[in-house]
Amino acid sequence: MSSEQIARYIVGFSWLYHGIFPKLLHVAPLEKAMTASLGFSDEISYLITKLAGLGELIFGLIFIIFYKNRTVVMLNIAGLFGLLFFVAILQPQLLVGAFNPITTNIPLIGLSFILLGRLQARE
Repeated sequence: MSSEQIARYIVGFSWLYHGIFPKLLHVAPLEKAMTASLGFSDEISYLITKLAGLGELIFGLIFIIFYKNRTVVMLNIAGLFGLLFFVAILQPQLLVGAFNPITTNIPLIGLSFILLGRLQARE
């Protein structure tokens, strides 16, 4: 398997996993805390979390299928930076814990830049 394919599947799998397990199948306590910090009621926060999980699931599939599309890769990078920024502003204490957004998002962004480099090399 090429490094391009490894990057493709790692990034795509990450979106799928983070959409399905801590949001759709079971709303994880950290997910509850993050959406609750937006100031919405518990019901609205739950709905936002479920919709975010569905969005992540859909984007993960889109990424796996269309990883050669520059716009999809750029949206991925923007989304990962956006989510990192969201955590940094609303729940900064999460940035110092184990398996935090810095140790997950930054490597995924790096893999995305590798994919962008491959795309540019083909042009």
